[in-house]
Amino acid sequence: MKKYIILLMLPLFAACQSVILDEDLESTNAKTNFDYLWKQCDEKYSYFDVKGIDWDAVKAKYSSKITNKTSDEELFKILGSMLSELKDDHTNLISYFDISRFGVKYLGQDNFDWRIIEDNYLPRNYKITGPFTHDFMANKKVGYIRFPSFTGTVDDNQLDFILNRYKNTEGLIIDLRENGGGAVTDIFTLLSRFIEKETTLYYSRIKTGKGHNDFSDPKPCKLKPYDGIRYKNKVMVLVDRGTYSAGSFTSLATKAIPNMILVGDTTGGGLGLPNGGQLPNGWTYRFSITQTLNLDKKPDWEKGVPADIKVLIDWKDRLHDEIIDRALLEIQRK
Repeated sequence: MKKYIILLMLPLFAACQSVILDEDLESTNAKTNFDYLWKQCDEKYSYFDVKGIDWDAVKAKYSSKITNKTSDEELFKILGSMLSELKDDHTNLISYFDISRFGVKYLGQDNFDWRIIEDNYLPRNYKITGPFTHDFMANKKVGYIRFPSFTGTVDDNQLDFILNRYKNTEGLIIDLRENGGGAVTDIFTLLSRFIEKETTLYYSRIKTGKGHNDFSDPKPCKLKPYDGIRYKNKVMVLVDRGTYSAGSFTSLATKAIPNMILVGDTTGGGLGLPNGGQLPNGWTYRFSITQTLNLDKKPDWEKGVPADIKVLIDWKDRLHDEIIDRALLEIQRK
């Protein structure tokens, strides 16, 4: 059984390659697999310092649980728990019987219920255009656009239809709550409709050495405006802890776009692009190997992009979405 590491296609660095490992690394020994995974993370994971993680202490905590009688299921639990110390949903261990995960969204309260929106804010025959669900709100003064996942299918025809429909509104609401991410290409297709000049959205860097702070120089991510229909009025972007990965990238980018405002809760983060590999026993894993930096070139928002206006849902009132209500108020405020 050959071992291999796959470096995922990272749009930022345009790199894709495979590295074949020595077959001598094959082993089902629990300690061997533990040491291998711990070392891979130690040398390549990108957010130890940002999250204040003592990886040596983590090793001591979990290595002591391994014995010469450790079963596959016990080993999986130990390794999965060790990876969960990274508090990163771009970190997983995959075996033939389970997948480990952390669950960043559970760090905050639930702040989204589609049924409340359907019953109280939208007409029953609302529009569905590609991955977008949308219609008018507030006596047709505001356009509401629900975007639940970055599917990689966003195209200019869809956005032309939507933005032309709401071109005379006072503002738009783009709802990214519980959007767990997906194709980063959708970010740029979408945001190019809300800028008027080339804009630096954020910076990125990749791990280049074994030290926790060995990174490449930051590179700017720049976006040019779309040469066609664009929207210039207020845009309220709704976010919560379930807004992750590409959702967090979009949230971070709004900080560079003057007419876009984040409303809701802090996002879940996920601003590091993941790299995958294989353990000596054949299980696979992934974790973040890049950092995304804000316009001050700081990586701190991996712990979550903060909302400009923090609002939480009051679950005692099933007739209102307080986050939408606040977004409507902000749009109508002169």
